[in-house]
Amino acid sequence: MDIRELTDACVHCGFCLPACPTYQLWGAEADSPRGRIHLLRQLADGVTTADQVVEHIDQCLGCLACVPACPSGVKYEEIIEYGRVAVEQTRTPRDRALRDAIFAFFPYPRRMAALRTPMRLGLTPPAMAGRTARAAAELAPPIRPPVRLPARIRARPGGRPGARRAVVGLLSGCVQHAFYSHVSAATARVLAMEGCDVLVPRGQGCCGALSLHAGRRAQAMRLARRTVAAFTRAGVEVVVTDVAGCGSAMKGYARLLADDPRWAQPAARLAERVRDVTEVLAELEPIAERHPVPLAVAYHDACHLAHGQGVTRPPRTLLAQIPALRLIEVPDGGTCCGSAGVYNLLQPEPATELGDRKARAILSTEADVLVAGNPGCLLQIDAALRRAGESLPVRHTVEVLDASLMG
Repeated sequence: MDIRELTDACVHCGFCLPACPTYQLWGAEADSPRGRIHLLRQLADGVTTADQVVEHIDQCLGCLACVPACPSGVKYEEIIEYGRVAVEQTRTPRDRALRDAIFAFFPYPRRMAALRTPMRLGLTPPAMAGRTARAAAELAPPIRPPVRLPARIRARPGGRPGARRAVVGLLSGCVQHAFYSHVSAATARVLAMEGCDVLVPRGQGCCGALSLHAGRRAQAMRLARRTVAAFTRAGVEVVVTDVAGCGSAMKGYARLLADDPRWAQPAARLAERVRDVTEVLAELEPIAERHPVPLAVAYHDACHLAHGQGVTRPPRTLLAQIPALRLIEVPDGGTCCGSAGVYNLLQPEPATELGDRKARAILSTEADVLVAGNPGCLLQIDAALRRAGESLPVRHTVEVLDASLMG
């Protein structure tokens, strides 16, 4: 769809304003969804130039909270993707070097895993020095031994050998593989105990979500093609993700690769089979016994799960199935935590402010643990809680379910 047609759908009603985190922070029209839409329409019409809008595009988290708030059905996700690509060529050499340094590591799990210890020490490539290096040091997770999953995990319905109910493929990803492979292991265990054969296709890697959300479209398309190839070869019925940003990007592969004559149809077929792990589990009739988990759990809606995919009920349904668990809503209207891909590295000041707001809202619940469905959120919220002097555990949704099923 042409950018002019996309922007014409916006009637500038203002319903998006209270939903937008950056508008909440600064109250600036240019840093609201309708303001950015207006700027990008001016850019498309030649009224303004990319260097005049780049700051406001960069300050958008891409959280998509404006999408469900919009009564006109504006496709902001497509508009902001256009904007991010449009401003890429107008960057200063320093800004370009910073982004090149980040994306030389982040879509590549092995490189990122090798960067974990230097990140915690504030030692990063020279182009990432200064505030980006400080942000990386604060966000770096504890170093854990990586969990290498086998190519196939057999179904064990209810924890016992038995007939499988489905065959699913699991995305191992990049950040997830480097920092949260234990979560992928929990995902595989839970799926197996609910009767699924879990395939982990070799040669998959990053799905391209981080690159896509940062305007690096060519890199995103290259990584998407590799992901489509890996899962197409695997021949699975469903592709499961336990990363909100990945699921959102993969469900949009049809649009990303629409103009590629070789990959358009395979990408569209794959996109239709992508499901978040909570969607898959909520659709299956539970057969594995849930053991009590006597905790008060605050649930955080990851933006690309709630707004990007519209998945809000399944995680809550699964958590509510666990005996003795008390589910608590975070009282901040689902505002973004400030992670947003690599936003917290590129825009650390607003990301920190949003993270601190999120931490205060979480702590007000007096919960025992914070649960979310995206590794970026887990890193961001954990860092914010540590800044607040709190040691509240932060866990992925599937880790809590895994603990219940494993007793």
